[in-house]
Amino acid sequence: MGQLEGKRIIVTGGAQGIGLAVVKGYVEAGAKVAALDLQFSDAGEVVDEIYRHHVDVANNESVVTAFEKAVGHLGGLDVLVNVAGVERGGPSHEIPDDVWDLVFNVNAKGTRNTNSAAFTYLKEKGGAIINFGSRSGVVGVPEQAAYSASKAAVHTWTRAVAQEWAKYNITVNAIAPAMWTDMYDDYRNRLSEDELAAHDAVMAQQIPIGGKLGNPSVDLVPLLVFLASDGSHFISGQSFPVDGGWLHMR
Repeated sequence: MGQLEGKRIIVTGGAQGIGLAVVKGYVEAGAKVAALDLQFSDAGEVVDEIYRHHVDVANNESVVTAFEKAVGHLGGLDVLVNVAGVERGGPSHEIPDDVWDLVFNVNAKGTRNTNSAAFTYLKEKGGAIINFGSRSGVVGVPEQAAYSASKAAVHTWTRAVAQEWAKYNITVNAIAPAMWTDMYDDYRNRLSEDELAAHDAVMAQQIPIGGKLGNPSVDLVPLLVFLASDGSHFISGQSFPVDGGWLHMR
């Protein structure tokens, strides 16, 4: 409690899943938080101490407007957490152009748009940016080629701008989470009964801690609170797997 007292934080994708868990965790840690999401109204409103505003991270004009409103409400900006993302799967040789474009526009271009908007407000006094990559973006996952490639772009973008923006005292890190979310439920729902059983058996074997995906509030939020705090000021350009040890299992 109070670890982030006085911090002003924007969280994209803050309407549900990991994003919502992060928003709640930051409020509990004492931060002032603005949640931006496609689901929210562009009029802006305050609900349970959280400022909520519409954003389409793939649209730079929408991002600039949403950040201007959010920063105005918060009275400044110290931290951006870019959670917003989409996942689509299927045979790699059959990925339609519209699916490829959607995944890259939200995950890769959305990272560029939100990070660049945050840079505008952070460059004078420093701060922290936390992007959401994925294990898929590190190892590549069959039938998730577009998602894997877009998340690989997030990790490499993070390493590049971490070096470029260090002179402004801005840290930039990425997370590779393995959390049970609505997006994961959608993936599971696409599997047949036999495929789901096989998937769960693989997960039980490959994730050393617990044998399944983690709980965002319990397993992920504590790290995000630390990365948003002053205690993480000497950590930048890193990708943190939060996955029960899954990433490095072979």
